[in-house]
Amino acid sequence: MAIGFDYIIVGGGSAGCVLANRLTEDGAVKVLLLEAGGKDNHPLIHMPVGFAKMTDGPHTWGFNTVPQVNANNREIPYAQGRVIGGGSSINAEVFTRGNPVDYDRWANEEGCEGWAFKDIQKYFIRSERNAILSGDWHGTEGLLGVSNIPDPQEMTRAFVRSCQEAGIPYNPDFNGAVQEGAGVYQTTTWNAKRCSAAVGYLKPAMSRGNLTVKTGCQVHRIVIENGRATGVEFDQGGQVETASADQEVLITSGAIGTPKLMMLSGVGPAAHLREHGIEVKQDLPGVGENLNDHFGIDIVAELNGHYSLDKYNKPHWAAWAGIQYYLFGSGPVTSNVVEGGAFWYGDDTATVPDLQFHFLAGAGAEAGVPSVPKGSSGITLNSYTVRPKARGTVRLRSNKVEDMPLVDPNFLGHPDDLKISVEGVKHSVDIFRQKSLQNYIRKIHFPGDNVKTQAEYEAYARQYGRTSYHPTCTCKMGVDEMAVVDPQMRVRGVDGLRICDSSAMPSLIGSNTNAPTIMMAEKASDMIRGNH
Repeated sequence: MAIGFDYIIVGGGSAGCVLANRLTEDGAVKVLLLEAGGKDNHPLIHMPVGFAKMTDGPHTWGFNTVPQVNANNREIPYAQGRVIGGGSSINAEVFTRGNPVDYDRWANEEGCEGWAFKDIQKYFIRSERNAILSGDWHGTEGLLGVSNIPDPQEMTRAFVRSCQEAGIPYNPDFNGAVQEGAGVYQTTTWNAKRCSAAVGYLKPAMSRGNLTVKTGCQVHRIVIENGRATGVEFDQGGQVETASADQEVLITSGAIGTPKLMMLSGVGPAAHLREHGIEVKQDLPGVGENLNDHFGIDIVAELNGHYSLDKYNKPHWAAWAGIQYYLFGSGPVTSNVVEGGAFWYGDDTATVPDLQFHFLAGAGAEAGVPSVPKGSSGITLNSYTVRPKARGTVRLRSNKVEDMPLVDPNFLGHPDDLKISVEGVKHSVDIFRQKSLQNYIRKIHFPGDNVKTQAEYEAYARQYGRTSYHPTCTCKMGVDEMAVVDPQMRVRGVDGLRICDSSAMPSLIGSNTNAPTIMMAEKASDMIRGNH
């Protein structure tokens, strides 16, 4: 017998946690939240510096891309969170929203009425609890804690100075009226701890009697009867159960998990579903199309002393850092590693920044990133083109839920993406060659001195680029024939079913994607409740 709820939320990531909180504000509404991963009880999740240990391992799905034909046929690790809180529990905690032009493009060019910046700014503000900034651009009473890094690393400060020496002005607020410039990122941390969506949104709602949260639950399919989503079938501990939804099923499984679940449920490109023996419930050719992600390219330098976070790789320094954090809530553990950043131009004719930079006060901090000689300390600067034109796909490997999907971001699949990406690498090298950082740098190892020509820079980009953990758009919102959901986030042709996560973005926004995903879920909660 099916367990009955008003709403079932599939996926306990950023969007799912927001919906669980907002929908259960009405005590008469019963909500079930299902998450395939486990609870967020690992201590590293809650330490800001823990990000460096979270880009692979048990709290991720372990995806790899298919061979990337424009990136030397590499199968690139593709980290996505598999834990309550999703990406917000394992990401680098960088708090950026994108540029207002991104949302105006959604509304004015991509058929998403009601999603212009003037329409969605209030949801950014509603979600935000900023410790420092306020006014027209920031909220101070929301559930997502945002704060300044307490004591930026010496290398981060040198990076910001070097950017200014390279002609990039200082910017104290990337989420204000002006995006361009360099500075220290604000982060989704509060009181020296990570404020994931699970901490900020889900934890305060857990005491509500109308919310049921189940972890370790893999949803097999959405139950669709007579053109309506009526519930979901899932397993927990090997036992298959069914839960029914009297009102709606809300999918928040991310830009990889959401299209996979849709296709396993018979909603997607008909020919692809039939190829895997899946009964077609609704032919929606856009499901799994339009995958859009940032292709980040790292440069790495060795320092002439132990000035970066790498010095804490040594046991005695690591022990001292732990003592500082547990006794005083201070020290290097309060760092998110990715402390500094910039928005700037690869194309001098662009009207808004087309490049984003992330400075890491360490080397080899993330899985698959090159490092410096053992025993030395280093720094890393990552850059990417913020609005890549290439589009990829998510496809089923089989009709079995346990099989990984085929993820093809099609990195560098458009010549403009390669062109702007190379400009990002050149800017990065230029920043490392400025006086403030040169005082500390012994040698830039990646790219080596042999990378000089345009062709050599292009080869470097193809070899060292990787995902920036921002997959989006695989069940895009809009009104054209490839749109999967309408501007109310309702799935076309299936009643009682919405997609409320980053997969519904019509195109990738020009920044990190966690805060925009939370904004989308905040707006979705109002649309579901009829408050829009």
